[in-house]
Amino acid sequence: MDDTVLAALAKWPDVPAVYGWLGLSARGEWRLQGQPIRNVALREFIGRNYAADERGCWYFQNGPQRVFVELEAAPWIWRINSHGPHRRAMAHTGVTARLLRGAWFDENGRVYLHTDVGFGLVESQDAASIVESLRAGSGHPMEDNELEAWLAHSTAHAVVHGAILGLDGNPELGRLRMAELPRRFGFVRAPRPD
Repeated sequence: MDDTVLAALAKWPDVPAVYGWLGLSARGEWRLQGQPIRNVALREFIGRNYAADERGCWYFQNGPQRVFVELEAAPWIWRINSHGPHRRAMAHTGVTARLLRGAWFDENGRVYLHTDVGFGLVESQDAASIVESLRAGSGHPMEDNELEAWLAHSTAHAVVHGAILGLDGNPELGRLRMAELPRRFGFVRAPRPD
């Protein structure tokens, strides 16, 4: 967190938290009362001071005040940066991941990654990068018909080749249901006061 935020916390430790004002969309946009935040400096400030509490509620520490975040999908939104010779998995806050621990498709065809930074949704425009990284059980890139068979719940195995995404690790691709994400990965989509 920013030094100014830490100093404000020390000076005013008991400022009441705010709920229902700030959101994170499935595209990685910060939204204030439903409207996208356009100011770049404010978005970067929120990103640098974004954290979770012991309940799994994500918040932005705005000086001495916690502003809890309503999550449309997950706490992190992943983008696969393909500018330059190397790809990188970068969160909506600008943090770069290094290790791929898991990868899943949900029932709606959305892709999720669990990295050393945390669990999050791959932004929809970057899902093609995930498809490029898929390897069949024998290690060859998955053909369209193999992916279709996997998506149709065949017993075939698929592995996400992390290096193609700029990550270490090659986890098996799994399936999950969107409704089970908060419990399984320990986050709260719509925080409320205790």
